[in-house]
Amino acid sequence: MPEKPEVITVANTLKKQIIGKTITDCSVYWENIIAYPTVDEFKKEIIGQKIKNITTRGKWLVFELDSYLLLIHLRMEGKFFFREVDDIKNKHEHVFFTLDRLISFRFHDVRKFGKMYLLDKKDAYEKKPLCELGLEYNDSELTGDYLYQKIHLKKLPIKTLLLDQSIITGIGNIYDDEILFLSHISPLRKGNEITKQECNDIVLNTRKVLDEAIEMGGTTIKSFTSSEGVHGLFQNKLAIHGRIGNCHSCGNLIVKIKVGGRGTYYCSHCQK
Repeated sequence: MPEKPEVITVANTLKKQIIGKTITDCSVYWENIIAYPTVDEFKKEIIGQKIKNITTRGKWLVFELDSYLLLIHLRMEGKFFFREVDDIKNKHEHVFFTLDRLISFRFHDVRKFGKMYLLDKKDAYEKKPLCELGLEYNDSELTGDYLYQKIHLKKLPIKTLLLDQSIITGIGNIYDDEILFLSHISPLRKGNEITKQECNDIVLNTRKVLDEAIEMGGTTIKSFTSSEGVHGLFQNKLAIHGRIGNCHSCGNLIVKIKVGGRGTYYCSHCQK
C-alpha cells in the first residue's frame, strides 16, 4: 500500500499534468469507490470544477477544486493513467474524469479498494476522513513528548501503534519497519514500555526515513508506480524491510514475523 512518500510522489507527478484543467465529464464504473456523497451527486457536483492544486493529508491525495476537495485513497493498488477520450476502457479502470474535453484521466485499481470523497471546502477538515487523522510526520507539533503521551498507556506493540493513523498519519508497514530498525527498538515492545528518549528517537528517525524516501520518489514494491510507470527508488535503500539474510549492521539473521497481522522484518540483536 502506498505510504506518505509514495502519495507525495503521485501528487507531484500529477501536478505537472492536470493543474489548471477543468473536469468536463465524469463516469463511474465501480460505485463502491465513491464513499461520499452518492455517485449521482458526485458526478453532478464535480463537473465544471477546475483543479487548482494537489496536496496530501496522510495517505490521502487532496485535489483542491473550485468549491470542493476531492480526496482519493489509493489503498493497495490504485494508480492513474492518461488516455485519449475515445480509448477503450480497461477492465480495471473504474472512474474516468474528462479534462478540458480532451483528456481521459482514469483511476485504475485491480483490487477495487480505492476510495473517493467529494467534500465542501468550507468544512472538509472537520469531517471524516480528514478529522480522524493524526499529525503529519513533519508537523512541528510532532515531538517525542507528543508521541509518548499518545502511547505510554497502551499495551499494543509499538509496530501497531506507528500504523495508527490517528497518532501519526502517513506511516505504513514498510517505513514502520525502517523507523524501528534505525531506532533500535523491537517491533514487539508494547507502547507502555517505550521511554521518552525512545519516542524522541522514533520521531527523529521518522523524519529521516520519510524525507529520504520522498527525495527518492518513494518505494516501488509489487504493484506501486506513481503514474504511467514512474517508479520510486527508495527500495534500494531499505535497511530491513523485505530483506532476506543477514543484518547489514551486526550480521545476525533478519527475522520475519507477523505483528498485528502485518509482515514485519527486524533484527533481534539490533532491536532489543
